[in-house]
Amino acid sequence: MTAAVFDPTPCVLGEGALWHPDSQSLIWFDILGRRMFQRGETGAVRRFEFDQYVSAAGRVSEHTVILASQNALNLLDLRTGAHEVLVPLDAENPLTRSNDGRADPQGGFWIGTMAIAVAPGAGAIWRYHKGELRKLFPNITIPNSICFAPDGGHAYFSDTARAIIWKVRLDAQGWPMAEPEVFADLRGEGLNPDGAVVDVEGALWSAQWGASRVARYDAAGTFIDAVTFPATQISCPAFGGAGLTTLFATSAAEGLVDPAALEGAVFAAADVGKGQEEHSVLI
Repeated sequence: MTAAVFDPTPCVLGEGALWHPDSQSLIWFDILGRRMFQRGETGAVRRFEFDQYVSAAGRVSEHTVILASQNALNLLDLRTGAHEVLVPLDAENPLTRSNDGRADPQGGFWIGTMAIAVAPGAGAIWRYHKGELRKLFPNITIPNSICFAPDGGHAYFSDTARAIIWKVRLDAQGWPMAEPEVFADLRGEGLNPDGAVVDVEGALWSAQWGASRVARYDAAGTFIDAVTFPATQISCPAFGGAGLTTLFATSAAEGLVDPAALEGAVFAAADVGKGQEEHSVLI
């Protein structure tokens, strides 16, 4: 299975792919470029510029998303670009920024933080739900793979630096109710789990940095197959488009000595699976 270019705009660190159901458009980020993009399946791309790092979003209402910036969760109006702080995020630590994030079926928003300089263990996984922001898992180096089982019974997350994806049971309100367990240990294969998404059948699709692919694993963590992309550093997948059957994926040119033309572009692979509609965040 292969993919085509969806948007060729080069990102230094493309991330945070999110299909916005109301506008029928893909949202994604260039974290190091401090930009957010939005584009429908056709038409021009919109650019939102910020004065600090931005990395992930979640649907709140028809025209509003929760936006993870360097030191806060914000509310962003997609019509005007106006935004305001909802709650500080690790704001007392100027050395960290946000990274991967996604809304859960219970209306929470999970977001990872990490050191800007990628210091080991300086980050964490957090959850915002109905006005409360709580740190869930500390000592994370590069938080990624935040996604959820369709029934809301489990969450997934990874530390890319450790090459492990974990799975954790959730209670009825979406809070962890057990210790995380290993879902997929990729150390032996030399694979680096980045962003991830779960489809309607419960399979996890893992973007694997440096491997030019998004790999699919069943609910038991067994590899099924993969979609290949014409870029090396694939960073975050999202299902969208008509029927949620197109797999989008961001990529990054960061750190490449002589990046090829498509490094940092966004790609789309049609009819490879069917995704869940992105959940709404309860403010």
